[in-house]
Amino acid sequence: MAPIDPHSFTDSTHPLTTHIALTLYFHFSSSTIHATALLTLQNPCTGPLSLDTRSLVIHKILDPETLTPLPFTLSSSEHPINGRHLTVSLDNHSSILILYSTSPSSSALQWLSPPQTFKKIHPFVYTQCQSVHARSVFPCQDTPAARVCYSAKLNVPRQLSAVMSARHCGHRDPVGSDLDGVLTKEATEFGLDLKSLWCEEGRVVEEFVMEQPIPPYLFAFAVGELGFREVGPRTRVYSEAVDGVLDAAAREFAGTEEMMRQAEGLFGEYDWERFDLLVLPPSFPYGGMENPRMVFLTPTVIKGDASGAQVVAHELAHSWTGNLITNKNNEHFWLNEGFTTYAERRIVEVVQGEDIAALNVGIGWRGLKEEMERFKDNMEFTKLKNNQEGVNPDDMYSQVPYEKGFQFLWRIERQIGRPAFDEFLKKYIATFKFKSIDTETFLDFLKANIPGIEKEIDLQQWTEGTGIPPDAQEPVSNLYTKIMSLANDFKLGRMPREDEVCDWKGQEWELYLENLSKAVEASQVIALDARYRLSESKDYEVKVAFLQLAISSRCRDYYGEVEKTLKEVGRMKYLRPLYSGLVQGAGKDEEKILAKRVFAEARECYHPIAQGVVEAILAKHV
Repeated sequence: MAPIDPHSFTDSTHPLTTHIALTLYFHFSSSTIHATALLTLQNPCTGPLSLDTRSLVIHKILDPETLTPLPFTLSSSEHPINGRHLTVSLDNHSSILILYSTSPSSSALQWLSPPQTFKKIHPFVYTQCQSVHARSVFPCQDTPAARVCYSAKLNVPRQLSAVMSARHCGHRDPVGSDLDGVLTKEATEFGLDLKSLWCEEGRVVEEFVMEQPIPPYLFAFAVGELGFREVGPRTRVYSEAVDGVLDAAAREFAGTEEMMRQAEGLFGEYDWERFDLLVLPPSFPYGGMENPRMVFLTPTVIKGDASGAQVVAHELAHSWTGNLITNKNNEHFWLNEGFTTYAERRIVEVVQGEDIAALNVGIGWRGLKEEMERFKDNMEFTKLKNNQEGVNPDDMYSQVPYEKGFQFLWRIERQIGRPAFDEFLKKYIATFKFKSIDTETFLDFLKANIPGIEKEIDLQQWTEGTGIPPDAQEPVSNLYTKIMSLANDFKLGRMPREDEVCDWKGQEWELYLENLSKAVEASQVIALDARYRLSESKDYEVKVAFLQLAISSRCRDYYGEVEKTLKEVGRMKYLRPLYSGLVQGAGKDEEKILAKRVFAEARECYHPIAQGVVEAILAKHV
């Protein structure tokens, strides 16, 4: 094999897939999708073709023209990171048809029973395919180096509806011809009559098409009882059909169109037509996922003061940096996230002002320093370009590619000036749009377009060195300086006065709390909360920062609130520090027992990716 990605069985000597046509039948009672995938290759292939799968049952692989079976093998054991290697033997074939089913253990899919949803009436299912989980929804070359277009027919119960990260082009009754040329001779390969199921009463087919090539990790859908609100000419906000959630989301994201216009001024035309938003149930493991045309969001970003729009700014920025230009594999993840963090802060600066942008940089700076401490025993993970052979990208997910990547680009901006950097950024996006690139490609482009930059900035230290380079920089602003000063005062026993914090919102409090000494006394924590009610904050960034402080000070008065928080949200940004705080360190037997019990009780409400992250934390420390 000639691998192109440490997390994929894709072989660089094999042709890449250019298009995938899917038919997906959703069987909620068994948490299973019965499906077909028609893969079209960039040129005819003779010999083996390697594909990635995980937790899929492969029923048959056919020549789509003759419906004759094609020989295939599936590795007998499942690799803990890469899944199972599917090898198909081809003889001058330019397409293959795969009949398969997902399993309830698919790592990309979370099937929610009615009690786990907002309305508690109908079930819900959604995907999270980044970084290496698309292979658990359909067989594919699951590497961002292999960009594909796709079409999909989703057969769902009539009382539900479906959305995708693609253009919706049909809503209709199912017909038998949907499966013509697919299951005519193979209707019982699934151990059931799929044709009869497909056309049974009470079902509807939603059709979608994605005509721009995307990396597989951006494939996304959700199925449930969905409603929406219009918030702009290019944006709808979707969620479960709950008026309270929809109305709150519409208010929070009312400024999306203005944000889009500002982003287009900075980075060029928006290439994805629509920018819809889907607020998912609380179990969604990330703040946001930049699926093209439809960003997926956690409900924790609905804060009531429009500050949650900053997560939207990040996902919007991905429309240029990440979705248009993509890292070739996860070892170059900073090309997605460092650029997007920089672009997000430029958008925020225009829309919300320099002080707020500086707060973002300051929160990120604190997070970057904490990650250096977290990875002190594995400094490879503090590099921008790193070696991930044998490493699960979910386990090493951190702020390093975001914040160190941002600092690198900010350093270049300071060196050449913002106007010159803006021109460089637009040229970079125009040159590499709809391509997947690596760090070397970026550095070559940088040196070619900014001659002599390598003499002014140590590019190798920034991209391949460990730790934080000496020419990284903390932000400078009056508001940032004031908050840091008040945080230092707290160490001396002085709590901020009410007149000093009367106009603070979530980000100010988050920055303040994250810069307090973790060695404060429990009595100080209780006094701070008695005055400002931080443990009751509706902003989870504030609440979790406060609860981390309570855990580090062994202030057990708040362990009930810690448990409640761990059971009501599944966002890994909150799960990771709270579970880690409970179990790390000596003499924490009571906290470890609490962490194990809470996880046992909350586990089924977490997405499979989040389950794995918490399991790894507990395995290391308990």
